[in-house]
Amino acid sequence: MEVYLDLVVVLNFLVDFLLLLGTNRLSGFPLGAGRCAAAAGLGAVYGGVCLLPSFRFLSGTLWRLVCLAGMAVIAFGCNANAVKRGGVFVLLSMALGGVALNVGRGGFWPLLLCAGAVWLLCRIAFGRQIGGREYVQVTLCYGENCQSILALRDTGNTLRDPITGEPVLVVDGSVGQHLTGLTQAQLRAPLETLARRPIPGLRLIPYRAVGQSGGMLLGLRLDKVTIGSRQGSAIVAFAPEGFCGGAYQGLVSVEGGAL
Repeated sequence: MEVYLDLVVVLNFLVDFLLLLGTNRLSGFPLGAGRCAAAAGLGAVYGGVCLLPSFRFLSGTLWRLVCLAGMAVIAFGCNANAVKRGGVFVLLSMALGGVALNVGRGGFWPLLLCAGAVWLLCRIAFGRQIGGREYVQVTLCYGENCQSILALRDTGNTLRDPITGEPVLVVDGSVGQHLTGLTQAQLRAPLETLARRPIPGLRLIPYRAVGQSGGMLLGLRLDKVTIGSRQGSAIVAFAPEGFCGGAYQGLVSVEGGAL
């Protein structure tokens, strides 16, 4: 049987790309098409190289795991959620392989159509979230400093600015430090920090949390904020600590802020 190297590379790329998109959709994360395409490119090149006589040793289990780890880092980043999404990607790949073997015996078009069906199923059945969680990409700019983060769209986040009544976007302290230069110690002492007025426009945002009596967070209006596809200004509060072990860096209300 003749095997065309270019066809194998193209097939691997398309299949991996669709499965990676399906993984993000199933996990409730933004699609990240660019990162998924780069990861799929790595998988496609690896699949093609394994067919070359001098590199067939790369088809061993160890090198497959190395390639899978590289694809996961490229597509999902390097954190605890990346490991989980990598596992979802493996499960989807195994499910696809089983289906494709029973539909057209794993031919080119049946495999590609099955991969498309997996992605479509994830899109229709699960929308943008699973387990009640939905994540959104957020970009914040303060002056010349900009940072993109992953935020959880939290239905329980009812934090509002006491002056304007606008919903407040909450980000962890490392993001606040990168944008404004405020240190963790300054964020933990909001009253003392506000009294010194290290940067203009700082305000206090009162909050209450489960199991806590309440407290204050330092907040600031940023004129350049992008939440998903929406752009505009929003009030951002800086929490001294991170969220969920660094799995995400912000909390967005379902209203998304005054954009």
